[in-house]
Amino acid sequence: MSSGAAFSHNNYLVRRKIFKLFGAAFHIYDPEGNLAFYSKMKAFKMKEDIRLYSSEDMQTEVLSIKARSIIDFSAAYDVVETNTNTKIGALKRKGMKSILKDEWIILDADDNQIGFVKEDSALLAMIRRLITTIIPQKYHGEINGEKVCEFKQNFNPFVVKINLDYSMDTKGLLDRRLGIAAAVLLCAIEGKQS
Repeated sequence: MSSGAAFSHNNYLVRRKIFKLFGAAFHIYDPEGNLAFYSKMKAFKMKEDIRLYSSEDMQTEVLSIKARSIIDFSAAYDVVETNTNTKIGALKRKGMKSILKDEWIILDADDNQIGFVKEDSALLAMIRRLITTIIPQKYHGEINGEKVCEFKQNFNPFVVKINLDYSMDTKGLLDRRLGIAAAVLLCAIEGKQS
């Protein structure tokens, strides 16, 4: 399957194992349960640099997600298609606002804000941060005021799982590559809060 076809699905499952000692491994599955993408993130990096590959052999890189700065609470992450070295867009964490409720801004290739990804419930977000992490997180994404995707975390103490659903994006407003990058960042960055 070509990487273009791999980015064409309406649903994905992103899995990250918690007990990975020296970094994190992400498996991204298509709706049929086939591996669509794989990523291995090194631990103890000052500047996040996440690479997505077409398979576990890591021979064909398809996407990179790179932090613009070192350890920044409001970091922006450029999403680049590797084979053409073309910037697709960026995702920027809303620093202080994300203390209470996770929120990310979606930027186009020219860094213009076109939408956001945010946690759905402020009340549940506060309970998660203060009392328990067993309540799964749920996010939604919007472009130009229209809902384009949902990210639903499944509770599992050993594996972080996020179901990504684009089915409501009937106009194709969100580039699937940005949505997948957002799901990986939610697993990688927001997952560190737990």
